[in-house]
Amino acid sequence: MKKNLKTKMTGGKCLIDCLYKEGVRVIFGLPGVQMYHAIIPILDYPDMKFITTRHEQATTYMADGYAKASGKVGVAMVVPGPGLQNASAGITNAYASSSRVLIVSGQIDRDKISKDVGILHEINDQLDIIKPITKWQTRVLNAKKIPSVVKKAFKKISAGRPRPVEIEIPPEALSEFSHVQNYKKTKIQLANIDKKSVDKASKILAKAKRPVIWAGGGVNISGASAELLALAEYLQAPVLTTPEGKGAISDKHYLSIGTPQGRSTGNSKDPLRDFFYTCDVVLAVGTRFANAEAKSSQQVVQIDVDLKEIGRNHKKTFGILGDARLALTQLLKTIKNKTKSKTNQKNFFEEIKLNRYNNKETRVEPLWSYVKALRNAIPHDGILVTDMTTIAYYSRVYYHTYIPRSYFTSSYSGNLGSAFPTSLGVKIAKPKQTVVSISGDGGFLFNSQELATAAQFGINVIAVVFNDGAYGNVKRDMKEMFNNKNLGSDLINPDFIKLADSYGVAGFKADSPELLEESLKKAIKLNKTALIEVPIGETLSPFIFGVHAAD
Repeated sequence: MKKNLKTKMTGGKCLIDCLYKEGVRVIFGLPGVQMYHAIIPILDYPDMKFITTRHEQATTYMADGYAKASGKVGVAMVVPGPGLQNASAGITNAYASSSRVLIVSGQIDRDKISKDVGILHEINDQLDIIKPITKWQTRVLNAKKIPSVVKKAFKKISAGRPRPVEIEIPPEALSEFSHVQNYKKTKIQLANIDKKSVDKASKILAKAKRPVIWAGGGVNISGASAELLALAEYLQAPVLTTPEGKGAISDKHYLSIGTPQGRSTGNSKDPLRDFFYTCDVVLAVGTRFANAEAKSSQQVVQIDVDLKEIGRNHKKTFGILGDARLALTQLLKTIKNKTKSKTNQKNFFEEIKLNRYNNKETRVEPLWSYVKALRNAIPHDGILVTDMTTIAYYSRVYYHTYIPRSYFTSSYSGNLGSAFPTSLGVKIAKPKQTVVSISGDGGFLFNSQELATAAQFGINVIAVVFNDGAYGNVKRDMKEMFNNKNLGSDLINPDFIKLADSYGVAGFKADSPELLEESLKKAIKLNKTALIEVPIGETLSPFIFGVHAAD
């Protein structure tokens, strides 16, 4: 029997070596005193990058964007206390989005932990603070244990529902030398799908007169687009996608009939819902099904890696526990043994799409034209990252998406200011693809300093800022709810073009949808970091059907 080889090295060197062997080639971080011994060893790995942000919030947003776009683990590194708390916004975003993010946080001196002595960056207790927004969290007190903890972290991140995990390490554990076990890359084995569950689900779907598929972010996370399409074509089941599920099926395909708006207020109704309610069986894949509002009589077959989500939001649910790609593969194979492929209904579904997108009651201007301008300018495989702003809300429904992992939101967390820093991580993961973020003026200024990060590291994203001089949706809500009264929503902004120039990035101003399309095309050709300001006045609500959330 071979002995496990051990090597003497510092805990910091061991940490970076473990990450490197797991395939990590970029770390997003902000250097600080407790983390020096974890950062300096990165220099020993020439093909590993350390991207320094201007605020800890951006470290986890960038890690989240990288993870979403690449399907790999995004790694963020911060100091303890305020560093970790600043980073918690991006962690929350990653948690809601089921994103593979690893946060490595520092700690105070080992002998001072939990003693509340007032040492630099001390918080009692960090693990409790981070627990609600991580899948798993732990503290490593000595270098010897780092390999086993990293191994467990990577297993936790990828097994079942992916979500962020956190490791915190005091400075002594990073600086001390120890004989540590040589590290090998973690192998993840997907859990088997229960054959009896697949068999029952296939019977339900085979008997369905009018099946429909509700595809969520889990389809994109598992890489199940091809399997989803194959099943949809066999059943002739049209596909509705959640905002996070956009791109799971190309919107150019006749079976992709769109993203429905969320919960109805009763004032108006999405035409897609009229059709949805005529369907007798709903196959929900990789979605919490939280905003579907299915009728109690509709039978739901739900595929999800998280047992807690199956049937949570609809009583009449039969579940298949497991990875979406594996489950869909087995489901199609079983259905083919039970029923013949259904007759092509292309004309019928294309008519549904035509009626939906030509519905003048749902076409809100200038939102419609701006979303159209974005789609016209952004290449087929371009990636759009959206913030919590009016145009972005509208884009969830009306922006057409053609490939997986090409449209990102902050999911149900709803993080204002997330889009721009997230887009930087996306671009690092996908350097050859056009990456565009859309923000309002208020949201963009949460993290506008990351223009410096983009310029320094040559991260050529395009930030589109819709400037209405306010937290626009808040202002509109206040005025509508409180007899035209408003407080706290008006803003005084910098000159965004001068701001871009001060960071050495390209600046454009586009005060119409036509000029936005033109400016975007110019910025794409430049192939450098760019900011496009779009002056826009008060707009009508994008929530013509009610509040909308992603899943």
